[in-house]
Amino acid sequence: MKRSLLFLLLAWMTALVVMPAGCRKMEIPPDNMAVVNKALYDTASNFYVEFNEYPDDMRSLPIGVFDSGTGGLTVLEKLLSLDAFDNITGTPGRDSILDFAGEHFIYLADQANMPYGNYASENNVEYLQELVLKDAMFLLDDDYFQNAIEEDPSGRKQRAKIIVVACNTATACGLDLIRDLIAQSGKDVKVIGVIGAGVRATLDELAIKPDSAPLAIGVLATPGTVASGAYEKTLREEMQRRGITATVDIVSQGSYGFAEAVDNDPDYVNPLLFAPRSTYHGPTLGEADGSIKESLLKAYNFDFSENKMLARRGPDGTYASLQLNSPENYARFCMVELLERHRQTEKGTPLRAIILGCTHYPFFQETLKQKLDELKDYREDGRYPYRDLIADDVIFIDPAVYTAVECYNTLRSDGNLAYRITPTRVDAYISVPSNLLPDDCLTRDGLLTYQYKYGRQTGSEDQTTKQVPFSLQNLDKNNLERIEALLPYSYALIAPSLK
Repeated sequence: MKRSLLFLLLAWMTALVVMPAGCRKMEIPPDNMAVVNKALYDTASNFYVEFNEYPDDMRSLPIGVFDSGTGGLTVLEKLLSLDAFDNITGTPGRDSILDFAGEHFIYLADQANMPYGNYASENNVEYLQELVLKDAMFLLDDDYFQNAIEEDPSGRKQRAKIIVVACNTATACGLDLIRDLIAQSGKDVKVIGVIGAGVRATLDELAIKPDSAPLAIGVLATPGTVASGAYEKTLREEMQRRGITATVDIVSQGSYGFAEAVDNDPDYVNPLLFAPRSTYHGPTLGEADGSIKESLLKAYNFDFSENKMLARRGPDGTYASLQLNSPENYARFCMVELLERHRQTEKGTPLRAIILGCTHYPFFQETLKQKLDELKDYREDGRYPYRDLIADDVIFIDPAVYTAVECYNTLRSDGNLAYRITPTRVDAYISVPSNLLPDDCLTRDGLLTYQYKYGRQTGSEDQTTKQVPFSLQNLDKNNLERIEALLPYSYALIAPSLK
């Protein structure tokens, strides 16, 4: 990002009026009333949160961050590495002191219940909303399970003084529900989501003027986020607020399976396999939306080496089955699908920005950039089908850094920065299936079966998953290596506690 644009952004966000707790009264949907009532009033419930034990002075409490998986660590990394303000005055400007130095963080990866983006396609958004509320309730409460066998949580932790929803799907479907729950509790705990920060960042970077030429903004997100329409709605509202009248087309692509592949979910990738399998839930050959289209195989240009694609040919030599089996190939597939969707509209506006609308995607931002460059030069039947749809100065927007800025401004405005001289600390938790579940609810690997995961109903007292500390047993080896390579601040604070 250019320095001048960074300072404009920081100055604008420093002046931003922070929305107070209970800022917008929202009626809780009936399907989610049960868990809300349990959290607020049912002292016998597993989900009761003792809000009355919140301290009046919250400065020493940790910053809470949650995501559907480990992708939200990209947001945590920006929080840990942020140096955008003078720590004494709070004015924009680097001072070589990390802005959150000395702060404590609690991170929750709801790995057992991911992918969040699929609950919409399985017609179970209500249960997803309950999951999001429970994620927030974990950060608002003071206990955790030390293992998946415990019937009651015996671990003790601190409550969060602010919650960062580091998940686009959770932000889209549950941000206001969390705010309403906290408002009903009477506590002044603020909640920040990634979508608003990403939208403001995009428009700041593009600096669109009233007489700007027509352009397009691409959104790569989970199917759930795309189905919610949250990015398009927020972009349109923010453009109206800024008085932007130029033609801006918004192209949203549901990137089915990409986030899951990044987290090495075996329903979507399995590096040990060499042939297609029946348990695969990612894109397959076909012509429907989200399918691998045979006519676009040259454009996808998949990497077939080292079983990164699982293929089976029919008697005539054509592919009878194709399954993506690496996050790199998911990235290639999603980028082609985004450009193809835009091409089919025949609007012809050049893409100027692509929002990475899922916190998992920045892990493969370089792959996405390389694929976009490749598509610009892709030639088919003597023509370049995508060249005119890709601007020369396309920018990729990772909402994480802007979310970190908003978190700092909110805490400073409320007087809730810790200002410790002790080391920064991260306590990381991950959800795992309960060991008390029947065997038919679990796969051979001990994960929730797809049918059970997406077939659960709201309002139950059952604890089908439990939040336990990060460990070498519940973190995928490849994912941990990726975190070590790409997220050094997060890894340095998490790794020492791994057993």
